[in-house]
Amino acid sequence: MAGYNFVLDRDELNQMLGGGFPKGSLIMIDGPSGSGKSALCQRFAYGLLDNKNTVTYISTQLTTKNFIRQMKSLDYPIGIRLLKGELLYIPVFPLLKESKPRIDFLQRLMGAEGLYEKNIIIIDTLSALIRYGTDAQKSLELISFFKKITGLQKTIIITMDTTEMPAHVVSEFKDAAEIMITIKMRQMGTEMLRTMVINKYSNPEIQVGAMIGFKVEAKSGVMINISGVS
Repeated sequence: MAGYNFVLDRDELNQMLGGGFPKGSLIMIDGPSGSGKSALCQRFAYGLLDNKNTVTYISTQLTTKNFIRQMKSLDYPIGIRLLKGELLYIPVFPLLKESKPRIDFLQRLMGAEGLYEKNIIIIDTLSALIRYGTDAQKSLELISFFKKITGLQKTIIITMDTTEMPAHVVSEFKDAAEIMITIKMRQMGTEMLRTMVINKYSNPEIQVGAMIGFKVEAKSGVMINISGVS
């Protein structure tokens, strides 16, 4: 079955990650703060839109205005996509800023049907949304909900900082994901090297690399960096 392509002429990320994300898959990207999870999601979103897919992007970090600026700074202009309705951007940052532990974002996530109408749903960062109200039962309910959505041939990309979550909850998400990517970082001189480690990738169109080095540059976005592979 054909997947959701995110190919761009400027990089080989689509080819190195299996030739596109399989339809109906749950994708988990794990990494600490500052590792590049959001930059990867922004690259995926732009590439997916450029290949005539529709995207919902839920962010815990940026307002809509700042998201547009951030994408423009990486040469991923998405203003016209928003105007055309191809991209739905939901900033959760204002809610998180004022949130208290009693707020249950899981129910909000599962209750907002309009978030799941697009081909691909990106939630960056899921752990920031659910860390206050997650237990084993609630995480299983969320995973079950995600599986219902992916059963409609939609693909969900979630990012997590697993250090914020209980180990048993993290394990449940890892087991449920068809694609599992961990971002590793190491310092080399004045440069921070980032590597995507592909822990799991089900049903790729083409062979998937085990490790992909990358960097994030202004006006260029996410770029493959061979020296980043450790």
